[in-house]
Formats: sequence, structure tokens, C-alpha cells
Amino acid sequence: MAATSNVTEIIFLGFSQNRDVQKLISVVFLLTYTAIVLGNGLIVVTIMASRGLTSPMYFFLGYLSFAEICYCSVTVPRLILDSFLGRKVISLKGCITQIFFLHFFGGAEIFLLTVMAYDRYVAICKPLHYTVIMSRRACGLLVGVAWGGGLLHSAGQTFLIFQLPFCGPQVLDHYFCDVHPVLKLACSDTFLIGILVITNGGSISVASFTGLLASYVVILQSLRTQTSEGRRKALSTCAAHIAVAALFFIPCSFVYMRPCVTLPADKVVAVFYTVVTPLLNPVIYSFRNAEVKSAMRRLMGRKVIWDKK
Repeated sequence: MAATSNVTEIIFLGFSQNRDVQKLISVVFLLTYTAIVLGNGLIVVTIMASRGLTSPMYFFLGYLSFAEICYCSVTVPRLILDSFLGRKVISLKGCITQIFFLHFFGGAEIFLLTVMAYDRYVAICKPLHYTVIMSRRACGLLVGVAWGGGLLHSAGQTFLIFQLPFCGPQVLDHYFCDVHPVLKLACSDTFLIGILVITNGGSISVASFTGLLASYVVILQSLRTQTSEGRRKALSTCAAHIAVAALFFIPCSFVYMRPCVTLPADKVVAVFYTVVTPLLNPVIYSFRNAEVKSAMRRLMGRKVIWDKK
């Protein structure tokens, strides 16, 4: 790459060139990022500290919340700093590194959401075998597969970009580095690589989302034999899971399942799966959950007692 590339830095256009608007964007995203870290961090700490949240669902939720923090941290802190300073420049190596971690944590999140759908399927459709199928060892293996799948997906995307020569222009109409915008900067034929990017990225999003929806269709059909209270609880849980999955998968599919072209709407769409989904995750998954809210109150109560001592 270094021998054939004349570009050493990439300039982001971001959302606006107006300095007042940039400062406003910096403040808005700073507040949003703080809420994401605090909300998802509270979930992770609560699940780790609570003895009552030991079911596989909360085990997976803890890892999902951790992945959300990491995923958001790949792009948002830099956006905040760039918008505040007005200098939106990243090195080419830094750009490729950002692509790697963006797809690593994003891929892990995709697989974790799919695993959580499978967990709900087993819990509702095969309750008598639930503890056997979703044993601690099986849960650990599924989480390992999710992170491993994210790593393989990210390594594939990064390898495709890494071997391209970049001769200019060096301006990227986005606020972070991603495969489609960066492909536009390459000075070689990227048609085949674009197909491989879609195959690796978009197909994973669509296949995972299709499998996730199929599992929930089976769950909804099985609820006909449940009691009214069981149906209500299961529907509430499934609706929350589907809402988070839709907010993440639909924008991802829009970006990664089409030919490698960039659209003006891509920056706004990217906000949904990099910022909005991590922001709403604590609200949809946990703050509506009575068990999680009770565990959080107990955790806060213990902290108050400890502070008084």
C-alpha cells in the first residue's frame, strides 16, 4: 500500500463547513456519547454486580452493551473533536484502522443480536430444555463465536481496502472512514472488490436480520399455547429485541447491500446505526425491564450505604 499510494492523509467533509454549526454538532454528540457510555455502562455494571441477573439473556445483554460502547467509540469521539477544532484530518493508516474496528465491533453486534434472538426462541419454544441447551458453556461459546465472527468479517473488509492504491482525491464526504466512501478514493478498478465488500458486509446484515425475524415469527406462532400473562411478557421482550434489531439492521442493509456508491443521505443513515441504536439500547432493553430496574435500585442502594460508611 505504501509503495503505490500518494495519499497519506484523508480530509472529512463532515456534516457542515460552518464553524457555528460544527460547534453545535460537537456539543450535541458529546451529550449523546456521554449518555451512551453511562447508559450502557450502567447495564454492564448492574449485570456484573447483581446476583439476580444470571440468565443467558442478561449474559448476552451485558456483552451487547459493551459492544455498543466500543462501536460508538470508534467514530463519535473523533467527530466531537474534529467538529470542535475544525480540523477534520485522519492519516491513511488511521483511516484503515478505523474501518477495522468499526466492522469488528459492528460485526460482533450483529452476531450478538442474532444469538439473543436464538436465546429467546429456545426460552419460549423449548422451555423444558432451556437450561440444558443454553448452559453456561454454550453461552460462552456463542459469545466467542459472535466476537470471532466480527473479527473475521472485519479482517476481510480491511484486507480488501488495505491492498488498494490511493492517488487522490483525498477528500471524504463523510464523518468517518468506511469501506464504500474510501473505495471512491482508490485510483484502480474497484468493481470486483466492491462485489466482495457487498458479499462480506451486506449479506451478513441481511442474512442475520432474516434469521432473526424468522426466529421471532416462530416465537409468535408458539405463543398461542401460552397463558395470557406469558404471552404479554414474551411479546414485550420480543418487541424490544425486534425494535433494536430493526434500528440497526435496516440502516446497515441500506448502506452495505447496494453497489459501492455514496449518497448524501449516507451520513444521516450512519448516525442511526452508530449513535441512535447504542443510545436507545439501554431504554429499550433494560430500563423497561422490571428485573433490571430492580437490580439497578439495589445497586444504587448499596452504593449509598457504602458512601455513608
